[in-house]
Amino acid sequence: MRLGRIERYVLGQQLKALGVALAIIAALVMLIDFVEVSRGLNSDGELSGFKVLSLIGVKSPAVIVQLLPFVFLFGTLGAFVSLNRRSELIAMRAAGVSAWRFVLPAAACAFVLGIVTVTAIGPLAAMGDAHWQAERKRIGGGGTVEDEAVPVWLREGDEARQMIIRGERQNRNTGQLLDATFFIYSITPEGERRFTERVDAKTATLTAGRWRLTDVLGGQGGQQAVRYATLDLPSSLADEEAFQQFERPQSLSVWSLPAQTHRIESAGFASTAYTLRFQQLLATPLMFAAMSILAAAFSLRLMRLGDMARMAVSAVVLGFGFFFINQFSAAMGSAEVIPPFLAAWLPAILTALAALTLLFYTEDG
Repeated sequence: MRLGRIERYVLGQQLKALGVALAIIAALVMLIDFVEVSRGLNSDGELSGFKVLSLIGVKSPAVIVQLLPFVFLFGTLGAFVSLNRRSELIAMRAAGVSAWRFVLPAAACAFVLGIVTVTAIGPLAAMGDAHWQAERKRIGGGGTVEDEAVPVWLREGDEARQMIIRGERQNRNTGQLLDATFFIYSITPEGERRFTERVDAKTATLTAGRWRLTDVLGGQGGQQAVRYATLDLPSSLADEEAFQQFERPQSLSVWSLPAQTHRIESAGFASTAYTLRFQQLLATPLMFAAMSILAAAFSLRLMRLGDMARMAVSAVVLGFGFFFINQFSAAMGSAEVIPPFLAAWLPAILTALAALTLLFYTEDG
């Protein structure tokens, strides 16, 4: 589609308004995060100002990315309301220019920005969120400890064998579990899981696709336990991912989610939250475009006395309505009441249908 002078002008106005909306929302988010970090992690005043700002810098982008639909809603609304107040939209439409000529380029721009957000900006925000979670845990726990006195549960296996692993303590620097117990199950052709063996070890170290156990006591059901100095058990976990397989879906990028979902499913765990997150990211460009069309169609009517106040209130209500529908649908998907695919795409599709309906009604009657 070749953009004319009118389309380029309207698109430029929209981009400026989006920048303003993004700046305002980002400032509010960072201000709230500053208060949270200062009162939570820095209540004793031990963190320097630079450290607090760096924590805000890695924490805030993930929240801002989640609020980007509001940026496109309020930014596009502000751009078209401004054009309407200056009677520029009236002049365009009086000259026979259809609203589709400047609404569709705005929607296409939002769709492209959605793709950039999912593929480039989102992964950077996910990395920041993962770093923030690690720093919050480290600082909140009173510093780095070599051995964490918190039980660690892992699970791995395939279609023929499952293994549940419990460690009383963990050394994250070496990936070593202390006082570990391995519960080994075999999977029958019918899909039933049967207990076959229990292995207790003083230490368990994951390296090169195997668990190296020391000071081992193991035995199968109904048989006498046997002690070993060392014992190796095959493992399907990679060294760098063993203790990160339950990382928050929000801390993973669109590029990492499919592999993470496959690993979780292979280990026998439910991957609904990760599947839902992946589908939500795929639906993001459509949501951005739908919010832009809805905001544009909402502001095409002639400005009359009192319309500005009603439009602002309606935009706020619309924003909260979107947030409620999106959160409610995500909750239904997480609870497996509805499929994750439907839970992720339903808000975007409903918003797009509502936007197109309003635009058809406003432009074509």
